[in-house]
Amino acid sequence: MSQSVAGGDVIRLIGVRETPLSIDEAYDAVGAPGAGGIAVFAGTVRDNDHARAVTRLSYSAHPTVERELRAVMEKVAADFPVLGLAAVHRVGDLDIGDIAVVVAASSPHRAEAFAACRRLIDDLKATVPIWKHQTFTDGDDEWVGAC
Repeated sequence: MSQSVAGGDVIRLIGVRETPLSIDEAYDAVGAPGAGGIAVFAGTVRDNDHARAVTRLSYSAHPTVERELRAVMEKVAADFPVLGLAAVHRVGDLDIGDIAVVVAASSPHRAEAFAACRRLIDDLKATVPIWKHQTFTDGDDEWVGAC
């Protein structure tokens, strides 16, 4: 389910994978000669959620996930002067400390790179159909909406 995008498109890396993610891959994907700033965000699996101890986490995605992720990235590209964008999310079972999502944005200036990267992760979490299933140490579990 993962692909790299070549050519002049600012969407350089987009995907949903069952395999571990690489911060370096996202960073490298958005690099450009005119980039004065590259912002990268990595979301990792933590051992708690609102003071409840987490023992296990799993992500699943709707079949339209990459189409929805591309739409988010296209909107970010339209709203910010970005040179490159990357977004990759894990699905499947993850352990504490694993990288669940990596997003990156490059721009001529750092302020725009930071703003585009933040919008990318915020909109991804709010709208892309990826769900998180958490299992707690007390045996209880819960599904969390879009991640």
